[in-house]
Amino acid sequence: MNQPPRTRLYVLLSLAAPLLVLLGVVALFQREGADKYQSLPAILVGTGLVIHAVVGRRRRRHRLLVALRDSRFEET
Repeated sequence: MNQPPRTRLYVLLSLAAPLLVLLGVVALFQREGADKYQSLPAILVGTGLVIHAVVGRRRRRHRLLVALRDSRFEET
């Protein structure tokens, strides 16, 4: 049961934002002094991408639910 290469690419891309946050957190703990601030952009960008994905998914699911409810009321 091999997955098509495109599906594997999507899986890797879906892990990119959480791994970016993890990389930023690891860098934050390893650096000292003013160098710690260099890891903040990675943390902020990764967190923003994760939040954007969650919000987008919720919107799509809500639109689908509304469409299903509308089609159900049209049938009766």
